[in-house]
Amino acid sequence: MRSWLLHPLAKPLVFVLCLLPLAWLVYGAVADQLGANPAEALIRGLGDWSLRFLCLALAVTPVRIHTRTPQLARFRRMLGLFCFFYVCLHLLAYGWLDMGLDVADIGSDILKRPFILVGFTAWLLLLPLALTSTNGAVRRLGGKAWRNLHRLVYVVAPLALLHFFWMRAGKQDFAEVAVYAVILGVLLFDRLSRHFKPKAPPARAR
Repeated sequence: MRSWLLHPLAKPLVFVLCLLPLAWLVYGAVADQLGANPAEALIRGLGDWSLRFLCLALAVTPVRIHTRTPQLARFRRMLGLFCFFYVCLHLLAYGWLDMGLDVADIGSDILKRPFILVGFTAWLLLLPLALTSTNGAVRRLGGKAWRNLHRLVYVVAPLALLHFFWMRAGKQDFAEVAVYAVILGVLLFDRLSRHFKPKAPPARAR
């Protein structure tokens, strides 16, 4: 397994797999298989995959640590960028299919509806993370500043969950919300437990 993760084809394969949800949604739209309201299905489908990729990106580090598989780290950036990619498509689909790309109406709708405001805020917080995802950005910012900036993802996660919760509240459908809440809760708890775990004292020189 570890050797496979280091294979030159591993990253291209993961890249293609990450595009499959988009391909499936596009096919569904073209083939008219998204139900009675294809615009809503497309917007929500892209939002669902945004949240799934957020969970996957957050899961890389704990899975890597607990399974002692450091090779997984090479996929974390890709999964994080795909999360941002699907969030951007989710936002674009909302602005285009729901609002007709009317900037004034979009701005008014964001301010008027709290669940959209929360989702838009999550996108704004993800934006600097995506823009600083390169090795060059790490060098320019410095490792400590870069890590502090990218901790914003732990603010994005509850905002994304709240956005999803409010979106489902209209139909009183909370089963899937509960699943994501448990997943993100476990991941955030793991992060906090590692952050506050007492560090072992340095070994004394003999």
